[in-house]
Amino acid sequence: MIRAKVIGTGSYLPDRVVPNEEIASQLGLTSLRIQRLTGIRTRHWAGDHEAPSDMAVAAGRRALDAADCAASSIDAIILSTTSPDMVFPSTACSVQRGLGCRQVGAFDVSASCSGFLYGLSMAQAMIQSGQAKTCLVVASEVKSRSLDPQDEATALLFGDGAGAVILRGEEDRSPEWRGILGIRLYADGAHHGLIRVPGGGSRTPLSPVRVRKQEHTLRMYGASLFRVAVRRIEQAVLEILKEFGVCLGDLEQVVLHQANGRILSHVADRLGIDQGRLASVIERYGNTSSASLPIALDDAVRSGNISSGNLVLLGSFGGGLTWATGLVRW
Repeated sequence: MIRAKVIGTGSYLPDRVVPNEEIASQLGLTSLRIQRLTGIRTRHWAGDHEAPSDMAVAAGRRALDAADCAASSIDAIILSTTSPDMVFPSTACSVQRGLGCRQVGAFDVSASCSGFLYGLSMAQAMIQSGQAKTCLVVASEVKSRSLDPQDEATALLFGDGAGAVILRGEEDRSPEWRGILGIRLYADGAHHGLIRVPGGGSRTPLSPVRVRKQEHTLRMYGASLFRVAVRRIEQAVLEILKEFGVCLGDLEQVVLHQANGRILSHVADRLGIDQGRLASVIERYGNTSSASLPIALDDAVRSGNISSGNLVLLGSFGGGLTWATGLVRW
């Protein structure tokens, strides 16, 4: 049986580090108050010269290096972003050019913070159907440019960054299968208004009036999103564990979307996951939207918290409302 296996991970964070003090001065808050609300001390913001494609190329190169894989061997590029370089063409095509890959399929996925797992599911399907053998799945976000610096609900949360994995199809005849065991995707459009950028699409094109009203910036109903997200991800985690006959105690590491520290702690408490098995980079990087899961995954791999044979649970949730879970044996 062909298994889609993660053979390399990589990530990239911009050089500019933005501490809470810089955010607090515009919101009338203290840096300690921001940390208590979010679990965040610092986040990284892209420089003026950096676009999501640049960061995706850097993260992709690091994943290729970790996999000992040449760019020429990539058969498909799937890129998750809600902050693309431009409306079209796709940011993935710029990544294909930047990495020097062959003229392979490259496309973007827009599923908000769940986009990385949506993309990983597509890559798995391509591999198992025989369309591709090796895929680059990357998430890259520049959220700092869509923030209203005076909006407390969003200004203190978001950072920029990119994370990537190399997925390869390999024959697996071992009694304990390795690779992606399963990914489950969900959406509920009834909650699409909980987090969004209201202006800029063809329904509400940007105009001077809409810009003056800040409709080009990110808006979020944090409390409502918190409640819905926690319920949805908890239920989805329990369902995938039951489906594959896995107990929480079997998991070596749990890697969730790094929305904020309170949500991470709340989900972990409700599920009974101890902090030692919960990957967390929220304190250093903030919420990097769809890039947060692969960034946290790369950090866990490089720090030695994930190694060969480990069972790893992945989970994410975001605008749409979308959410997803995945189970991987490393």
